[in-house]
Amino acid sequence: MLITVIHFASNAGKQYLCRPFQAVKFKALATTSVPVHNTSFMKDFASLTKVKLSVYVLFSSIAGYLLAVDTVNVTDLIMLCIGGYAMVGASNAFNQVIEKDLDKLMHRTKDRPVASGRMSTNTALVIAIILTILGLTLLYILNPKSAMFGAISIFSYTSLYTPLKTKTPLAVFVGAIPGAIPFMLGWVAATGNFGIEAGTLFMIQFFWQFPHFWAIGWFLYDDYKRGGFYMLPTGKKDKITVSQIILYTIWTIVCSILPVFGKTGALHISIYTAVIVLLLGLWMLQKGIVLYKTRTADDAKKLMLVSVSYISLLQIAYVVDKFVFQ
Repeated sequence: MLITVIHFASNAGKQYLCRPFQAVKFKALATTSVPVHNTSFMKDFASLTKVKLSVYVLFSSIAGYLLAVDTVNVTDLIMLCIGGYAMVGASNAFNQVIEKDLDKLMHRTKDRPVASGRMSTNTALVIAIILTILGLTLLYILNPKSAMFGAISIFSYTSLYTPLKTKTPLAVFVGAIPGAIPFMLGWVAATGNFGIEAGTLFMIQFFWQFPHFWAIGWFLYDDYKRGGFYMLPTGKKDKITVSQIILYTIWTIVCSILPVFGKTGALHISIYTAVIVLLLGLWMLQKGIVLYKTRTADDAKKLMLVSVSYISLLQIAYVVDKFVFQ
């Protein structure tokens, strides 16, 4: 639309160069670009809150909620969705405000709204604060424990993980805490309780994040280095790093099949689902072993993609198992 207006302006300028009255009419037309501006703001809002990531994280919360209930309360689910998105969106917005100068240095982040200058720091900060209040309020209406875990997630991501990223690779361990909360949060939102069931969901996603984010840190190593981020456990793309990726993948697999043994309270999966989850885990483990042998960015990217498929398919399998086999 904007290109069309500019093209029209160019032609009109030539046509009415010596016709003042009609040029005045054209000037009014040329400055009418409010819809374009609104569209641009919405795109920047989506980028500020990382809409794709936020929706993906929200999927984990919905899965956790469905695992905890026999009957879906639509109102509660809607509040969880809005509150969960606001919680993740607020964390991402605060992160981009804090890291705006570092984001300018990296290819993958330099076009973010705050780093690029399209959105002011104050505007982004106001959005982050509003999302924080909205998210925590809705989660509190569900139950106080949900709001508490939402607050822990925002605080740990913003005040601990974000500043630690430029100081130590241990930042990934800290960041795994808010990253593991959404799957567990769905269960807490549905039940109001944090027990072994919610703890198991937390541990699955906690251990999963290490192979996932270290794979990202591997194939984006040079870009992270430009921003001063050292995400890999040894700070280098070496075999020790891949050994830890393999180790945490194994821990992820172990936690993922625990519910089949009947020791995780009301959270239980059938032997059929356990086999499916085990095979998914072995798929991810195989990609880690390949990376150990090759140590290439391409194989690290394949591991990352498989890890995303793994956690998504696991959550789907858990939910299907609950409503089909139980």
